[in-house]
Amino acid sequence: MNKVTLQVEGMSCGHCVNSVEKALREAGASGKVNLAAKSVEVEYNEAEISLESLKEAIEDQGYEVK
Repeated sequence: MNKVTLQVEGMSCGHCVNSVEKALREAGASGKVNLAAKSVEVEYNEAEISLESLKEAIEDQGYEVK
């Protein structure tokens, strides 16, 4: 399993947290959002999904991954 912390712009509330975490789950990863730090710690299996795909899953929800 790989772990990475991504900076995510545009999150401001609990709905944002749920949207990002759900998008990651649906993509095949797990994520824990830190709203105050505007980041998400992602755990994923690189053999199953790429980091780029995870970033796209977050961006598809309307957020910007830095």
